[in-house]
Amino acid sequence: MADGELGTTVNQHQRSNEQVRRGNLATVLRALHYDGPQSRAELTRRTGLYRSTIAALVAELGELGLVSEALPAKRSGVGRPSPIVAVNPDVVAVTAYPDIDAVVIAVVGLGGVVHKRVRTTSATRPGPEEAANIIAAVLAGMRDELNARTRVVGVGAAVPALVDAAAGVIALAPNLSWQDVPFAAMLEERIGYRTVVANDAQLGAAAERQFGPGRGVDHLLYLNGSGGGIGGGAYVDGQELRGFRGFGGEFGHIVLDPDGEPCFCGQRGCFERVVQRGALLRVLGAESLDADELERAVAESSDPAVHREIDRQVDRLGDGIGILISVLAPELVVLGGFLATLYEARAERLERRIADRSFGRLSAGVRIVTGGLRTHEVLLGAAERVFEGLLDDPAG
Repeated sequence: MADGELGTTVNQHQRSNEQVRRGNLATVLRALHYDGPQSRAELTRRTGLYRSTIAALVAELGELGLVSEALPAKRSGVGRPSPIVAVNPDVVAVTAYPDIDAVVIAVVGLGGVVHKRVRTTSATRPGPEEAANIIAAVLAGMRDELNARTRVVGVGAAVPALVDAAAGVIALAPNLSWQDVPFAAMLEERIGYRTVVANDAQLGAAAERQFGPGRGVDHLLYLNGSGGGIGGGAYVDGQELRGFRGFGGEFGHIVLDPDGEPCFCGQRGCFERVVQRGALLRVLGAESLDADELERAVAESSDPAVHREIDRQVDRLGDGIGILISVLAPELVVLGGFLATLYEARAERLERRIADRSFGRLSAGVRIVTGGLRTHEVLLGAAERVFEGLLDDPAG
C-alpha cells in the first residue's frame, strides 16, 4: 500500500471513531435528558455500551458542563452507593408563546425542568412588534439571573400559526393577524440569542410524546385548544407528521358544520369555529384565563348556561375527534389546552360521542387522556427544538 493510501485509510478510521464517539455522547445525554438521573451501571444496561466507555463519555459530558455526578441523597442497602449521573438543568432554553390575549415566557432546563414561567396579558391581540418587545422586556428583567446561573442555548418561539420553521417565518397566524413575519430574526435582533420558531400544537405533541402520557406511543394524535384556535400534531409509525413545508396538523380546519360561522380559511363551521375557548370565557364572564384558571372556573360554575355551552362544545369535540380517528387510527389521543378542561368536565359524554361518530373498529381500543404537562407542554416542546442540535451532537 502506498503512503498516500495508508494516510487516507488512517484518516478515514479516525473520522469513523470520532463519529462513533460523538454518537455515543448523544446517546448518553439523551438517555439522561428523557429518562432522568441514573447510575453508570444503569446507563450501561440502557445503552448497551461497555462500562469503560460509559465512564469516558460521562467524564467528557461533565467537562462540557452538560452532566454532573453525585452520591444519592438517600442510601439503600449495604455497601458503598453508586454515584448518580444527571443532566445539568442550568443549561437552558428560553421559550416564548404569543397568543391572542397573552404572551408566556419560560426558562426550561435540560431534563424538562421549567425554572420560571411568566404570563403577560394583553388587552388587544399583540402584533409581532409588540410580542417581540414583550419577550425582550421580560428577558431583560431576567438577564442578570440568567447570566449568573445558566448557560442559554437559544430561544424557541411557539406560535399558533402556519410556520416556515426553516426560514423562521410566520407564514400566517390569522387569529393574531400576522402574515409573512420574520419572527425569528426579529427576536434575534432584540435579544441576541439564536432563535427557532415552530407551530405551537406540533411542539405540544412532541413534548407530550417525550415527557407526557404519549411517551413511547408510535400512533399518537394530539389536539391543543388555545385562544388562537385548535391545532394538533400526530405521530404515525413513530414518525412526526409535519406535512409539506411543515404545515401539517391543521386539524382545526376540518369542517363540522357547513352552514356554520365563517372561518378565515374560507370555509364555514370549522372545528375551531364550533369549539372555542373564547365562547367558554364569554359564558363564564371572563376576559382572560390561563389553562389552570379556566379549569377551576369550569369546575366551580353552577350556571346552567355554562353547562349548556360545555355540553355543546364537548359534542362538537367528539365529532372532530371521531373524524380524525377514522383517518389516522391512533392508539392514544392526548388533549391539551382548554380541550383538556372540556374532557375533565364531561369525560363519559365525550367518549360516547366519539364512539358514535367514528369507525367503531378503529375507535374501540383508543385511549383518550389529558396532557400530562398541562400549561408547560408547548413551552417544553419549544425547548426541545432549541435543544435538538445539542442533543444530536453534544461535542459540537
